[in-house]
Amino acid sequence: ADAPRMFSELTPRSIAVDAGGRPHIVYGQDHLYHAYYDGSAWRTETVDDASRVGEHASIAIGSGNEIHISYYDVLNGDLKYATKRSGAWVASTVDSAGNVGQYSCIALGSAGKVHISYYDATALVLKYASKTSASAAWTTEQVDGGNVGQYSALALDATGFVHIGYYDAGNQDLKYATNATGAWVATTVDAGGNVGSYASIAVAAATGAIHISYYDSTNGDLKYATNATGAWTTATVDDPVENVGWFTSLAVDGAGKVHISYYDVTN
Repeated sequence: ADAPRMFSELTPRSIAVDAGGRPHIVYGQDHLYHAYYDGSAWRTETVDDASRVGEHASIAIGSGNEIHISYYDVLNGDLKYATKRSGAWVASTVDSAGNVGQYSCIALGSAGKVHISYYDATALVLKYASKTSASAAWTTEQVDGGNVGQYSALALDATGFVHIGYYDAGNQDLKYATNATGAWVATTVDAGGNVGSYASIAVAAATGAIHISYYDSTNGDLKYATNATGAWTTATVDDPVENVGWFTSLAVDGAGKVHISYYDVTN
């Protein structure tokens, strides 16, 4: 019999909108599922029926409405990827070296290049996987080490360079890494208390400025960081008596205005 549609680790990166404005949601825990609105009703389908797959799912949709999903295989400790590029779901393993694949975030570049950031829980490092086309092999590499990489959030700039915001669990900081110089360069953005979990990142299309929203667990606040002035600056967005800022999701519109949604833990 089919397993129940259990799910956990649902994140802002688990939802995307296609070219027709229709929402798509990916989730899972026992299998990986895809729910979508077809214009008149919600539909649900099983993407990967393997046991204990689907946590930390992230979705990206191409210009031709082809769907790409990165997700975690709990049973085998692998990073997996599924696509409907060919019209039918095809699932494959991207990385199986140790316990890898948590906190995955997927994005699509030009010419169909796929980019995924994720956490290696064995080596305690931030990793990155990419493939240049449907027929190409996956390449994987370490971005940053030293008990880092949880809550990774990935975005691409207009030239296709990668930008990743993530949590440094060893130092309890917010970090940022990019390959814009041709090699990975990691920077500590905020070291003020225990900060950086639930990171979300966006690149402003017009200016290339980086914007990151994240949670300050020391103070229970929602915080925001940007390098729009040429240097990193941080600010507290919401600082109530209560605890706010989990599950942040950040976007930058065409006018450069920043929008953030987040969870109020207390209410």
